[in-house]
Amino acid sequence: MTTWRPHPHIRVVAIGLHWRDGRLLAAEVRDDAGRIKGVRPLGGEIEFGESWRAALVREFNEELGIDVILKGEPLMLENIFVHEGATGHEVIFISEVEFPEPAFRDQDHIDFREDNGAEIVARWFDLADLDVDGGPSLYPTGLKDVLRGNKTN
Repeated sequence: MTTWRPHPHIRVVAIGLHWRDGRLLAAEVRDDAGRIKGVRPLGGEIEFGESWRAALVREFNEELGIDVILKGEPLMLENIFVHEGATGHEVIFISEVEFPEPAFRDQDHIDFREDNGAEIVARWFDLADLDVDGGPSLYPTGLKDVLRGNKTN
């Protein structure tokens, strides 16, 4: 298992919100013991000289091998967090994304690998099951509240 720690600088990232039957696609976030502590929509870091839009399309292509369609203007969120005792800081562009038909239509989960070799599992989650006792957290913190006010599907 790969041990992940936040970067020691502010990262600018883009994440995509893909909905299926009112459920959000999100990747499992694990602690050092391998337990699921939360989930996070797919996406990644914006490279120098790259727009958030180009970064989000690139990330989905690298991770899932598909070309997504971005929908609307982005939401923005600042995320200062602690993971396994290390502090992270991100500025996040958040956009709705559509998958090409029929990508992953008949799958209940998607397995893929990150650039660092980490094996990732993404599933569709009902927002009501996230950020509640006994359920995983939705990262970044505060995203659920933003989605309740802005979710269009």
